[in-house]
Amino acid sequence: MSGAIHLEVVIGAAALSVAYVAAWRASGERIPPARVAAFGVALASVVGALNGPLHDLAEDAVFSAHMAQHLILTLVVPPLLLAGTPSFMADALLDPWLARAVTRRPLRALTRPLPALAAWSVALFAWHLPGAYAAALDSHALHFAQHATLVGAAVLAWWPIASPSRRLPALPYAAQILYVFAFGIPMTIVAAMIAGAEQVLYPFSASASGVRGLTPLEDQRLGGILMWVPAAMVPLAAFTAVFFRWAAEESEDRAEAKAFPE
Repeated sequence: MSGAIHLEVVIGAAALSVAYVAAWRASGERIPPARVAAFGVALASVVGALNGPLHDLAEDAVFSAHMAQHLILTLVVPPLLLAGTPSFMADALLDPWLARAVTRRPLRALTRPLPALAAWSVALFAWHLPGAYAAALDSHALHFAQHATLVGAAVLAWWPIASPSRRLPALPYAAQILYVFAFGIPMTIVAAMIAGAEQVLYPFSASASGVRGLTPLEDQRLGGILMWVPAAMVPLAAFTAVFFRWAAEESEDRAEAKAFPE
């Protein structure tokens, strides 16, 4: 099954690609190929998550498919978008907001560790409440708001360790190491509550679950496990990346100190 194609998603991703290339060419800056690839994979991931069979299953109230979709939108897309955005682009986007006190203060606050984690936690818990989840499936506008809120909150949560901006930089490496441990806690708690539930929390997926030979409770538990494993593995991968970046920078600093002793 090829699945439906939602043109607004494809057009939006294409527009972002064009804007990225236009800003790159206008700046005359050199962007490393790995950074460009990260941005491209992020956009491809959005298109893949919100189109085709996975999106169709999620729209049909298959809970585990919807959780897979949310994982892509929160644990894959945001860090790749941030990694793929060069600092000159990030600062150009932020400068108009940082120029005004009315937007500068909340923006600075929301990109700090505790508020960022709080926003991420609230969005994650709120949209996985059975009532809010059901309402999102029943309304295209609410479903869009659900995805937009989760992606936006995830970008804030990733910001302290993946910020591309010199205006609102990432935390020092030592603080990043501590932050990564806290990052996965909200999703782990939500996943444990869903996977460990003894009754069906999302009964509206019952008709869809039978198609795959799973009961609604089995589908729900599969969705919880799909959340639980990445909630542990992705922070571990982030911890590894931060550790090696820190070690590489320390090595460069020592080499520079030897080359240019005071």
